[in-house]
Amino acid sequence: MLEKNPVIFIILAFVVIMIGTTITMIAPFKWINSDSDKIAEVKPYTPLQQEGRDLYMREGCNNCHSQTVRTLAADVERYGNGGGFSKSGEFVYDRPHLWGSRRMGPDLARIGLKPLTPAWHKKHLENPQSVVPASNMPSYAFLNKPLDTTYSERKMKLLNFPYTKADLDDLKGKSEMDAMIAYMRKLGTDISVKKAEAATQTPVASTNPFTDLKAVEEEAKTIYKQACASCHGEKREGTLGSALKGSAKSDAELYKIISKGIEANGMPPFGNSLGEQKIWKLVTYIKLDTK
Repeated sequence: MLEKNPVIFIILAFVVIMIGTTITMIAPFKWINSDSDKIAEVKPYTPLQQEGRDLYMREGCNNCHSQTVRTLAADVERYGNGGGFSKSGEFVYDRPHLWGSRRMGPDLARIGLKPLTPAWHKKHLENPQSVVPASNMPSYAFLNKPLDTTYSERKMKLLNFPYTKADLDDLKGKSEMDAMIAYMRKLGTDISVKKAEAATQTPVASTNPFTDLKAVEEEAKTIYKQACASCHGEKREGTLGSALKGSAKSDAELYKIISKGIEANGMPPFGNSLGEQKIWKLVTYIKLDTK
């Protein structure tokens, strides 16, 4: 009986475990990570981006944010940002990979594809609730300190990433915040992006139906506070975005901007989330030249 002969039992158990390991862990490397898996557009990290990645790991960001968009339609829709699901070739320069499986916060594999400016990232890292009121993310304002570049060149050599003297010089005067933002803005940007086709929208009224300003002011203030205040200021004075108090733009112009957003400025579209009625009320409030 094998259970009465521990030596034979241990040997056979080892053989079984090694067979399973070979089939599931070793053999697959014969047909994955081949030339067909490589993505030519994916580039190694620059010294600043690599420093940011190291800070990302140091602060444990991967404990709350995954970096892999699964093939599920819901995942692609929510986190793909036009880049689709994750492919193995995207992680060829990630040592270690940060795929993760827990999502206390959103997946960040494609965060670089979102039209978020460095100023937005900085404000979000310093005070997450100032741009996402419901966020439970802690503040990382302490990243506003000089970046330690003692080992930057050594890291690049160890990882066999290409770099230049200019890349290293670019680190001078940079903060840990700068490095973190540089890393975040790279994520997902090396892959081809499929622009979503414009959805067919129901024609909207050509003129603002809410001419009674006082009747919608309170509701519009609430909409503004939820959707706009984090970037344009509580009093429409302008912070990350432009000042909006008593805007000189026409109602139609404001409606179009709010509905479609301004990708170059990092402003997202609100057409689907707010809808026609709320956008017009918001336009009415923005046009008001009151406190």
